[in-house]
Amino acid sequence: MIHLQGDWTIGQTIPELTELERHLSSPSPGKSLVLDSSAVTNWDSLFLTFLTKLKHLCTEHQIALKEEGLPPGVKRLLALAEAVPERKGARREDTKEAFLERVGTRYLDIWHSIKDTIGFVGEVTLAFLKLLRGKAQFRRSDLLQIIQRTGADALPIVSLISLLVGLILAFVGAVQLKIFGAQIYVASLVAIAMMRVMGAIMAGIIMAGRTGAAFAAELGTMQVNEEVDALETLGISPIEFLVLPRILGLGLMMPLLGVYSVFMGMIGGLIVGVFMLDLNFMLYYNQTVTSVSLTHFWIGLFHSAVFGVLVALMGCLKGIRCGRSAMAVGQVTTQAVVGGIISIIVATAIITILCNIVGI
Repeated sequence: MIHLQGDWTIGQTIPELTELERHLSSPSPGKSLVLDSSAVTNWDSLFLTFLTKLKHLCTEHQIALKEEGLPPGVKRLLALAEAVPERKGARREDTKEAFLERVGTRYLDIWHSIKDTIGFVGEVTLAFLKLLRGKAQFRRSDLLQIIQRTGADALPIVSLISLLVGLILAFVGAVQLKIFGAQIYVASLVAIAMMRVMGAIMAGIIMAGRTGAAFAAELGTMQVNEEVDALETLGISPIEFLVLPRILGLGLMMPLLGVYSVFMGMIGGLIVGVFMLDLNFMLYYNQTVTSVSLTHFWIGLFHSAVFGVLVALMGCLKGIRCGRSAMAVGQVTTQAVVGGIISIIVATAIITILCNIVGI
């Protein structure tokens, strides 16, 4: 038996266990050690440190330590200190889900995601209706700043990508058209492709990677910092104050960026046609003008407007539904870009099929 007495608080000296270890090391089957702390007046973490060392020493020498003489609080803290949580994945084989269970879980995740998206679109629609009535709560300065970021600030990257796409289209078309001596139709190929769909698609993909990701990261960071909760506490709708100006800004700028992308793509085709295919400048220009029509222009403009709304919706949806960690912000940023690009491709396919059915 070990009798413990006095103060066991920080600032006191812990007794050495060397002598006790020498006694415990002697072989004695069934040996046990009893602790008596009835004379202990004060204790803190220093007492727990000593008892932990003593318990480890008894475990090494296969000696049972009797803790009945310790205060209840000390026994609870010792048990808590030695509790080791089970690591995730340590029994992965025992908890492996069945195939049907995985399919069902995945189905439920998709269903909840669809419901969440529909609910978010409904909230945005109500916010737009309040905007039409002049009752939406957001700062006009925020809208102007977003228009600046999604419009003029995006011109350099849109210019570069669209110009290169126009060059590529002209090169690809010239490979086959040169066989028939019809290089002049490179102008028609580039003009129709860029004006009808490619200009809008390139601008949309650029904005999905540039602006959609920024929207998701901004709103996700606000969720982590509980700024969205603060707005709700003040009685301000986050959808109106944060989401609505972003959708308005990108929705207004995307048609203009689409038209600009078409213009830069045509310049790229012109460079290839005039300087590499030796076509006359006026001949190339006249062929471009006669190839396109207002129908192509309006279809491309409609593509751009739809893409702008989709990219903004996807970025704001992922950001406003973000978790409360830095990892969650990174995940929603990636999801916003991927979701925006997928929605652009799907919308393009649907609009193209509808235009084919209508005959335009």
